[in-house]
Amino acid sequence: MTLDLTGIDLTTEVVRTERLVLRPFRPEDEDAVLRGCQAEDVRHWLSVMPSPYTREDARAFVTEIAPGQRAAGGGMPVAIEADGALVGASSLHFWPGRLGPEIGYWIAAEARGNGYAAEAASALAEWAFGRGAPRAHLWVDVANAASQVVARRASFTQEGIVRAALDRRDGSRADAVLFGRVA
Repeated sequence: MTLDLTGIDLTTEVVRTERLVLRPFRPEDEDAVLRGCQAEDVRHWLSVMPSPYTREDARAFVTEIAPGQRAAGGGMPVAIEADGALVGASSLHFWPGRLGPEIGYWIAAEARGNGYAAEAASALAEWAFGRGAPRAHLWVDVANAASQVVARRASFTQEGIVRAALDRRDGSRADAVLFGRVA
């Protein structure tokens, strides 16, 4: 992955679209993150997320985990803000390797159906392309039809099925659809 972060302060970097502000998390996001992560489907598809998801988990995420990832240069987690309200989260992970940066997202149940996830994923891909990444990718569980729709709406192309690529909470593995987008 060729990603030039020269002159970029990841701790403060903000990406804007017509409707969204993709910004660093702030301590005051704790309540909205806690509410959004109560949705069973969010925790189901994101097996790295604690379940149950507690106030302490939300606090750690907005004050330590997300800012720490930015500060260490490992990625750019963003709060997805629409009309001044946090409606979800997304992230650009700077994994080394041929697939380029990886994008992930979740949207709070009450904010779904507005195209926010696709808009955020597309904006983060464009941000990475603007810094030299030749491609970006995302993984979607083969059973997560809604997220596959988001990937396509964000102009990602289905590239194939990767067998046993995702960890499940119960210790089993799930197949993933690999989506890619090139600059």
